[in-house]
Order: sequence, then C-alpha cells, then structure tokens
Amino acid sequence: MTLGRRAFLRGTAGAGAGLAVLTGSAAASDAAQPFHGPRQAGVLAEPARHSVVAAFDVIAESRAELTELLRTLTSRARFLTAGGAPAALGITGPPADSGVLGPEVPGGAVSVLAGAGASLFDERFGLAARKPPKLKQMPAFPDDALDPQWCHGDLSLVLNAAEPDIVLHGLRDLARATRGGMQLRWKIDGFSSPPRPSGTPRNLLGFKDGTANPSPSEADSLVWTGEGGSYQVIRLIRMLVEFWDRVSLAEQENMIGRRRDTGAPLDGAAEQDAPRYGEDPVGTVIPLTSHIRLANPRTPGTDGDRVLRRSVNYDRGVDTNGNLDMGLVFACYQRDPERQFETVQRRLAGEPLTDYVSPFGGGYFHLFPGVRDPADHYGRALLS
Repeated sequence: MTLGRRAFLRGTAGAGAGLAVLTGSAAASDAAQPFHGPRQAGVLAEPARHSVVAAFDVIAESRAELTELLRTLTSRARFLTAGGAPAALGITGPPADSGVLGPEVPGGAVSVLAGAGASLFDERFGLAARKPPKLKQMPAFPDDALDPQWCHGDLSLVLNAAEPDIVLHGLRDLARATRGGMQLRWKIDGFSSPPRPSGTPRNLLGFKDGTANPSPSEADSLVWTGEGGSYQVIRLIRMLVEFWDRVSLAEQENMIGRRRDTGAPLDGAAEQDAPRYGEDPVGTVIPLTSHIRLANPRTPGTDGDRVLRRSVNYDRGVDTNGNLDMGLVFACYQRDPERQFETVQRRLAGEPLTDYVSPFGGGYFHLFPGVRDPADHYGRALLS
C-alpha cells in the first residue's frame, strides 16, 4: 500500500468530523447555491467568471474504498460550498486548509459538479450492471485530433466561482482530501467574459456563445434523467486564433450565422431574434453551412436534439511552435448524448468552421444525482 493510499484511508475515518464548524454558515450559503437537493444545482447556473474542469482516475482498490472516496469527496464539496472555519487539527499535523482564502472559507462562493465516466464501471468495483444506460467513452469524431492524455477519466469535477483563487483553493482541497483514492488525469482552467456590451458572453472567436440555450422550463425534457442526473459532455477545443483573425468579418459571420457585434442572426436585429430559416430555404442570408443553422435547424424534428451549453474559454499560453494555445472548454448537459450531442455533432461534420478549431480532449460523464441531505453522498444509490 502506498503512502498516499494509507493517508487517504486514515483520513476518511474522520472526514465528517471537521464539518462540525459548518453548522452556522451552511444555511446562509445555501440561499446562494444550494448544495443539498435532488439534482446538482450548478448545472442550471449561468457560467461563473472562473472555473476548473478536471478528470480523475480512481485508484481505490475496492468497492468499500470507492464508497469512502465518494463520501469524502461529498463532505469536502459540502464544506467548500457552505464555507466556514477549517477544523483545528492541533500543532503536530499539517493545517486542515491551505490558507489561500484566509482563515475562513467564504460561504456560497463556489459550486461543485461531480460525475462518473464509463471507465468507473469496469470490473474493478463490480458496477458494470449499474452503468447509466447512455454512458460510454467519448468517441473520436471526423474533425477531431484527440490527445489521449487529455481524454476520458473515471470521475469528473467542475468547480465554478467568481475568482480564480477560489476555484484553485477548492481543487487543492478536494485533491488533498482524496489523495490515495483518486489522482488527477487532466485539468484545465476556464474563464467566462462578462457580457460585452450586454447579453450572452463571447468566446475567443469574438462571437456570443450559448444564445439559443433551452429555457429552465425545458430542463426536465432536455437536461435531467429520471433519477436526477444528467449526461455531461466535455470537449476541449483549440481555436486557431491567429488564422481566424486574418479572415474577413463578413466570412466570419457567414461561418457562424450571426453578426459579431450584436449576436443577432444575420436576418435579425437583436441577439434573441429567432432566425427565419423558412423564409431563406437556399441560405441566401444565413448560409446552409453556417454553424447555427447546422447545430439547430429549428424544425419540429430537431427540437429534441438541443443541449444545455455551459462553455467557458481557456488560455494555456504558447505552444512549442510559438502559436497561441487558447480556445473553448465546451460543456453541455442532456438526457441522452447519442440523441442530442452526437446528432448535432454529425450535422456539424465538415462545416467551414472546422478549419479554425481543433478538438483535442474531453470526455463523457454522467453527473451523479444531487446530494439530498447530510447523510447522503455522491453515488450512494449506485453503490448501495
């Protein structure tokens, strides 16, 4: 047994003890972003200014250890969401918190989403028969350039907050508490721009991203599965911005199907105007190959294909050739990734925009149902 696993197994026995300090702050923070409930509430929240998207490999060696891992992950996520003073562990051991946020963790400052990948349901833990019916490993699509080091994972975590130190503090806390039970496979930092000048935030191609999302009233039919989970698709998409910036504005807008300045469809005046495809059957105004027209043709037969987008931007600096390495952390949520995301992806295959974007990583995950009360934990129904 490794040192990391011994520390993890020792730590899980007392994982709940350190939460006693949260009692006073939990109620106040739950008003901002409730942790307990039948579903993970962060799915429907608008993208925060900063996020961390990460995937982990589970290194727990038994079903019992996996259960303790998920209990620990839940208790720490509950603490981070509620806030409060970290537990005092005495002077002989390391402190209970990194101190990055000061002596107290602010309440309601971060949200956590947790999910499971298809690989968690292999032979290790006897869970094959309980794999969610639509969960599988993310396939490679025709325009992908996937790097195995940036793909898949047993568990996914998405942390969102207004400030970068809050999400990084949360990731450190979760990684330390679960060391020996899971280890980081890949992670990427994301950010969302404020609306400029209003409406939906923009991606790094300069266009508004997520204008035509389903409304909250449509979540039951498009987002949530029956038991309160949701299928999460994450796609790490590099944008070749140096090449894009040399393309004329008119050509950019024809590829997207919207005006860059207002976000309006090319046949409209405002961002939320619905494109009038029926009046333009041959694509004179909005090309038939434009991104918005392929992604959402707005016909009765394609209405059920829509997904809830929760994408953010990323910037990883410069690659080995001196080119900017930036792009989109695309994330979407749906009831059925084959019927929804993959159907849209097939329509988008070969679109003109593929010359300027290169998907290189990501994965499919199934978000656990919500943690209903202090006695519940991620994956409890799965493991019971």
